[in-house]
Amino acid sequence: MTRAYLSIGSNIEPERHVRAAVAALHARYGELILSPVYQTPAVGFDGADFYNLVIGLDTEESAEQLAAACREIETDQGRTRGAQRFSARTLDIDLLTLGNTLREDVPILPRDEIQKYAFVLKPLADVAPDERHPVDGRRYADLWAEFEGEGPNGAELPPVDLDLTAEATG
Repeated sequence: MTRAYLSIGSNIEPERHVRAAVAALHARYGELILSPVYQTPAVGFDGADFYNLVIGLDTEESAEQLAAACREIETDQGRTRGAQRFSARTLDIDLLTLGNTLREDVPILPRDEIQKYAFVLKPLADVAPDERHPVDGRRYADLWAEFEGEGPNGAELPPVDLDLTAEATG
């Protein structure tokens, strides 16, 4: 089994879609590690705030299989794909890491968003503070402590009171 970390975000009925994503991932992969959920402004476009979190799970699937499962869950929640990268969405699930796998083709691993956006790095540091970035080698907690990327900083990353225990445990 290999530990994977996924970033989940939604800004269209975010509570509903985040709950559905967690439930679907639990149904497929079993026990999940959940970060707190954070509310963050939309990045790259004007839109409603997002709910963002990171989930850890163990899998024997390949990166392609795991990414396909994420796309299926997104589609089941009404995600439509268009030419616009930054836009409102019901659900966005990105594979951040799969163990120490390094890939330069799709899906690219590790995702560069880890070190670029607070809404990805902060929840990853919450669930895996002592794990190390597969390329950089630093602990996620240290990367967060030194964070200077785009988007909101830690002081502007308010947690959302959203208990996902029921969805994560079945």
